[in-house]
Amino acid sequence: MGAKETILTAEGAKETILTAEGLRKLEDELENLRSVKRQEVAERIKVAISYGDISENSEYDDAKNEQAFIEGRIIELEQMISTATLIDETAKKKKGTVILGSTVIVKDMEFGDEETYTVVGTTEADPSQNRISNESPVGAAILGQKVNTVVQVHTPVGELSYKIVKIK
Repeated sequence: MGAKETILTAEGAKETILTAEGLRKLEDELENLRSVKRQEVAERIKVAISYGDISENSEYDDAKNEQAFIEGRIIELEQMISTATLIDETAKKKKGTVILGSTVIVKDMEFGDEETYTVVGTTEADPSQNRISNESPVGAAILGQKVNTVVQVHTPVGELSYKIVKIK
């Protein structure tokens, strides 16, 4: 397994790199779509049909669009779950280097600010929660690095330097 999430499985499907928590969230969302949302939208379609002529029925059109979205998302989630590769939580403690699943404190060499990031696959990335993708500029730059290493990060706003202060 490499640092990129674009690894293809034997069947040609893109591998989805996840934490155990991320996999649980996808499974929960899939179960909710299958057991709750499908029934809700089916009921909306039934009610809209009961109004009569569906050719100009916006409620019917809206419900059918939602149904298509739900079915598409179910297929997408099933694909991600079937190609899921879990991040090995024990490996990060042994290596002493930044790997997928590592939480890393980095120091901005220009301003001295420290930030804490967790490096995850693109599926779980959420910058507002400091969960960065292994394919993001900072994530890609720090992967495989050790404490006290200074990395150059190529970003849309220019070149930034970060020092890896701690790997948790």
